[in-house]
Amino acid sequence: MDQFKLRFVPLGGIVDVTKNMYLYEIYRNGELEDIIVVDCGIGFPKEKELGVDFVIPDISYLLDKTDKIRAILLTHGHEDHISALRFHYEALGKPPVYGSKLTALLVEEKFKEYGMQLKVTEIAYRQQYTFGSFQARFIHVTHSIPDPTHIVLKTPVGTFYHGPDFKLDLTPPYGPPPDFYEIAKAGEEGIDCLLSDCLGVGREGFTLSESIVGKTFEDEIRTTKGKFIMTTFSSNISRIRQCAEAAVKFNRSIAFMGRSMRGNTDLAREIGYFPIPDRYLIDERKAARMRPGSVCIIAAGSQGQIDSAMSKLANDQNKSIKIAPGDKVFFSSDPIPGQEDDVNDLVERLYARGAEVIYSDIAEGLHASGHGNQEDLKLLARLTRPKHLIPIGGTVLHQKMYANMADKLGFGPEQIHLLREGQTYVFERGSAYAGEPVDTRNIFVDAYGVGDVGSTVLRDRKTLSTDGIVLAVIIVDNAMKMVGKPQFISHGFIFKNDEQAIFAQATTVVERVLRRNGPGAFNDSIIRSEVSRNLEQVFQSKTGREPLVSVEIIKL
Repeated sequence: MDQFKLRFVPLGGIVDVTKNMYLYEIYRNGELEDIIVVDCGIGFPKEKELGVDFVIPDISYLLDKTDKIRAILLTHGHEDHISALRFHYEALGKPPVYGSKLTALLVEEKFKEYGMQLKVTEIAYRQQYTFGSFQARFIHVTHSIPDPTHIVLKTPVGTFYHGPDFKLDLTPPYGPPPDFYEIAKAGEEGIDCLLSDCLGVGREGFTLSESIVGKTFEDEIRTTKGKFIMTTFSSNISRIRQCAEAAVKFNRSIAFMGRSMRGNTDLAREIGYFPIPDRYLIDERKAARMRPGSVCIIAAGSQGQIDSAMSKLANDQNKSIKIAPGDKVFFSSDPIPGQEDDVNDLVERLYARGAEVIYSDIAEGLHASGHGNQEDLKLLARLTRPKHLIPIGGTVLHQKMYANMADKLGFGPEQIHLLREGQTYVFERGSAYAGEPVDTRNIFVDAYGVGDVGSTVLRDRKTLSTDGIVLAVIIVDNAMKMVGKPQFISHGFIFKNDEQAIFAQATTVVERVLRRNGPGAFNDSIIRSEVSRNLEQVFQSKTGREPLVSVEIIKL
């Protein structure tokens, strides 16, 4: 009789919250047979000053296994679940991709932006799909974006419930509530492991309905004399629609700011998810000419991202729209863990421009989280009745809090498995245990490409941002003897008044290195390295700082 096992491999979405990507692998008699990939999203850099735009999952482990990938299944359209796919799709062997209606459109649009083409198969709820040894069924749930799904995966080993990013919203502003029948049905049929969102586990009760935010929009717009500016994630179509409908109620025209915000709302309009009359939609230039009290601006950049629409407003860099006293800026999203400082800085800059800023630290009802609170998470666990639990989509703290919650529900420690990125878990009939880990690393993306930003580049960028740079220019003649004195050019290192004494000592260091490496043994690479190393020691001893030292040798 064939022996099967399933291995769960998180390549992202564990501990760092974003960059979601998960593998389910089926082995038959010890040989890998089928792989299902769930989601492929971006992450956000922890230090924006290093010039990294975002982070994507490391798929090195999969590169020699692409013939085993049966499908990529997407759970919803948020950036941290779909936006890395355009970088990895070809390397993954171009497997079929499945997602819900809005998710499919958002992914296809991402590909078009990069001159690529992809046709995502739009899924039907309550329908069973077969991918090799897997049978998949999509379940409609609620989140902060339309068309989110959970996925039930039936395998020769057992049944797995993949339940990312959700809340159990009984009164969503648009669309149906969660499909409790299908969730309970999955539990009745038997779930071997529930992989559950855990980001909201620190909050008691049920998550507030998305509908409450619409009432808050109306209350805030009613009391705003100047421009009403709302910022949120550009994929939060439900939130954006509620703001737009409130603006229409008070006869305000609506301008979208940010390419992603304009693109996503255009897509939502195409499929009827954003039915705002055309006469209320204007561009930035027209908004600038209108009376401030008749304008609503919906802008991307709620996380304080550099060069986002909100950052440009706060820095007075938008050519058309200027922040002025009487304007109100409404943050309808909470900071992603790790982004708090960037958001606080954005709030400060907006205040400095004279705006009234409304955000979650000072007011309630601005944002209904898309992630389930404790009671949402408990109810999912009760309905599915799994044998094992793996929390996903949260930090180490969230995972431990989820484990404490599960303990109170009666799950034993042998049923709760807390993983890190690359750590795997194996399921066989009647047993579950930790598997061999998979090596992963962060793949950084900047304006110049994917993976070009390595640890050395990040180190140099950090040095530049804190200790500055010194360029040492050495001119030598045909006999490889130094002509004149070395020239030093510094930026962000020391005050001009201190340069003369320090660079005089640096000159002595250069001369000493050149004497040791006489004309007969002149080697550019060795001299650059030795001069750089010695200068770093001098600068550190004299100033306590370690600038990036670059040495240039010019031969006459």
